[in-house]
Amino acid sequence: MKIKIVTDSTCDLPVELLERYEITVLPLHITKGDESLLAGIEITPLDIFRYVDGGGAICTTAAVNITEYQRCFAKLCPCYDAVIVMTISAEFSGCFQNAQAAAADYPNVAVIDSCSLSCGQGMIVLEAAEMAEQGLPPDEIAAELRRRVSLPEASFLLDRLDYMQKGGRCSSATALGANLLHLKPCIEVRDGKMTVGKKYRGTFPKTVYQYASERLSGRTDIRTDRVFIAHPDADPEAVKAAVQAIQEYGQFSEIWLVRGGCTVSCHCGPNTVGVMFMRKG
Repeated sequence: MKIKIVTDSTCDLPVELLERYEITVLPLHITKGDESLLAGIEITPLDIFRYVDGGGAICTTAAVNITEYQRCFAKLCPCYDAVIVMTISAEFSGCFQNAQAAAADYPNVAVIDSCSLSCGQGMIVLEAAEMAEQGLPPDEIAAELRRRVSLPEASFLLDRLDYMQKGGRCSSATALGANLLHLKPCIEVRDGKMTVGKKYRGTFPKTVYQYASERLSGRTDIRTDRVFIAHPDADPEAVKAAVQAIQEYGQFSEIWLVRGGCTVSCHCGPNTVGVMFMRKG
């Protein structure tokens, strides 16, 4: 059967993997001042950072809308036996709800809430692509994906909280206290929601190494096929620290270094490093 995999730009998968599996990516909208721009097409993370550093307000994101999904399905559905759509967590965006509404007129479309974002979402997208490549029927793929959405482990270490504070995701007092104490919070994605985990103290490269080491050390429940290190524009020394920790504490066949896209950039800022992998299950 011919099965098409569709996702949105939050997945942060590298072009190499998107092209390998012929995955269609629909861009979210980024609001910058009075402009609404397509993520990754009309605006990049570096554009966002330059705008904010120049005194602009924090940019915000808006979901792929129903019309855009309908346009996508109208084009793909006649050409494929099934279209399987993985969206950013429904807790973070309206993409899932919009895709479901658009799919009402297309019986060969299945919409899956990834319950994650960035490469946590991307790993579910890859699961779908690999099952489709193996020739599994679409109903079986959709059911298995809904079971597997709990398996990605996605987290980020933030160097600063001003982006989250300006975006209304943490208080000014919390951000000020973290800065004064040189705390670097770990943001974890659990059950489709973001929660604050452990807070680390020290330079960003040092805390990234500690964070990545602790995510992996002593674990026997981790799949070792691939791990992702995602960052929008982080200190190269911090990225090296993440790679070093993964090489020392992980046994992964593939280590992917990827640039975090506009969604992560809008909410977390440039000096953010995420380590993401799948648990066994």
